[in-house]
Amino acid sequence: MARCEVCGNDYGMTFEVHAQGAVHVFDCFSCAIHRMAPICEHCRVQIIGQGVEADGKWYCGAHCARSDGRVGIVDRV
Repeated sequence: MARCEVCGNDYGMTFEVHAQGAVHVFDCFSCAIHRMAPICEHCRVQIIGQGVEADGKWYCGAHCARSDGRVGIVDRV
């Protein structure tokens, strides 16, 4: 069994996420989201969808990017 790096649960069905050269161990998707999801620079919500990257910063959508002064950002529909 392995231990979740977020909640510490020692669980037989943990899973690994390999990202940027590191290996992370979680017992559920909510713990993985808690640790791995970027946070919107404007409204501070965790981004679990596509998000928008502008000038090296992450936003939950075009509205937040524009509200933070980024220009020319549009949502794709």
